[in-house]
Amino acid sequence: MTSSLLASLSSVAPHLFSLLALLALLEQVSYLLKKRSLPGPPLVLPFLGGAARLVADPAAFWDRQSRLAAASPLGVSANYVVGRFILFVRDTELSHRVFANVRPDAFHLVGHPFGRKLFGEHNLIYMMGQEHKDLRRRIAPNFTPKALCTYTSLQQIIILKHLEKWVDLSSPPAPAAGQLPKAIALRLLARDMNLETSQTVFAGPYLSREERERFDVDYNLFNVGLMKLPFDLPGFAFRKARLAVDRLVETLAGCAGKSKERMERGEEPCCLIDFWMQETAREIGGHLFDFLFAAQDASTSSLLWAVALLDSHPQVLAKVRDEVAGIWSPDSDSLITSDQLRQMKYTEAVAREVVRYRAPATMVPHIASEEFQLTDSYTIPKGTIVFPSVFESSFQGFTEPDRFDPDRFSEERREDQVYKRNFLAFGGRAPPVRGPEVRAEPPDALPRDVHDTGRLPAGPDGRLRRHHVRPHHLPQGRLPGLPVRAMRPVPSARPALNPPRGRERSKMPPPPPLCRIVIKKAS
Repeated sequence: MTSSLLASLSSVAPHLFSLLALLALLEQVSYLLKKRSLPGPPLVLPFLGGAARLVADPAAFWDRQSRLAAASPLGVSANYVVGRFILFVRDTELSHRVFANVRPDAFHLVGHPFGRKLFGEHNLIYMMGQEHKDLRRRIAPNFTPKALCTYTSLQQIIILKHLEKWVDLSSPPAPAAGQLPKAIALRLLARDMNLETSQTVFAGPYLSREERERFDVDYNLFNVGLMKLPFDLPGFAFRKARLAVDRLVETLAGCAGKSKERMERGEEPCCLIDFWMQETAREIGGHLFDFLFAAQDASTSSLLWAVALLDSHPQVLAKVRDEVAGIWSPDSDSLITSDQLRQMKYTEAVAREVVRYRAPATMVPHIASEEFQLTDSYTIPKGTIVFPSVFESSFQGFTEPDRFDPDRFSEERREDQVYKRNFLAFGGRAPPVRGPEVRAEPPDALPRDVHDTGRLPAGPDGRLRRHHVRPHHLPQGRLPGLPVRAMRPVPSARPALNPPRGRERSKMPPPPPLCRIVIKKAS
């Protein structure tokens, strides 16, 4: 029987091989017809395309696409990933064309190339038209002044608690004379702080300790699955991520049910879910996960970049601290109010510049539902995944765009208005950054005496090269201790580190290790 089976397979093998070879050939022909004269690989790996390179080194993959697009008259480059033809859009005006044509017969926002399987068909990022307008109307009660004040108070309470925990972690049990606090990694601590902040702002008291722990595990599975190949099979990270999303939605739906009972008793709302009790629990649970996903990773990314950039720009840090010291003190036993947040104009400018300089979402993928005339000479084929680069646009138009300069958003310069076409971190327009959108970290959470450990990728002249620190990498911090009370300024003679003008992307070196920041506890 075994010999007959082998004989059958041997007779079928040539036909199977021929079929695979034919499919690979048709795939190459299809890719070349769609690519036309655009820059991109002349041939692609059958069936996988550039997927292996994308997963192994995302920064290098997208840097190559950016260089190819920069060398193209259209500002566009092409590639192929797991059966999908993709376009990378570097040109700002072409990005605007994509963002302005999100409609059933043009582009659909996808969030992730295989997002519908991961997020679900009814995720709010896939809504458009009247359905999307109705949802925006229904969630409006979540963002009234009363609701925003509730969220900022919750954020500050959690942030201060975590800062004190970080100080304890870094302090030796019995410090000897002259012994410095030990260094601790900041990246995961900041992620955990943001995750608790998001959970508490969205779900308030409705998550038990056990549910929070399971939530953390499932959210980590979801994040890992986002970066893996989309094999929806048992044991693969993508399958684990998809199942984790289902569990997260169910958990948040349970929170919605508890909130509904509490609101029916006439109690005061204490979190976002309390301000939003008009839909079924399951629907609210799904939308809450969408909000949490949108808030969590972007906030962690921006927070860590803010620490790294304030570290290398002590004069900016000093101005932020002086501004806040005029309205709030950690010894005041009070929280920063929403009115006080609106007075923090320079801090708002710093938050805007962090988002411009290191956009938390570097690209916003869309899929072409129909053929779309992008330029006079190129039509995007149906089914193409288009990646408008928000990161690239942030370094076009602005005065000295490679320089970290919060003053560009001052009332005098107003570059967010002058160059608003290039400020795409929030999509087609740049809304004001205020309320809970500015994470309410008390600036005394950031020390007055900061220095880098030499791991920041500076050039021979000591200046930080922007293109050495990739937008796809988060800085990983080291935090020996953070002062929470009784701060005193410590003068610093170290000049600000700014990258030189000009990007010279074609000469970019390989990405460095994640930068590490050491923050010294003030005496």
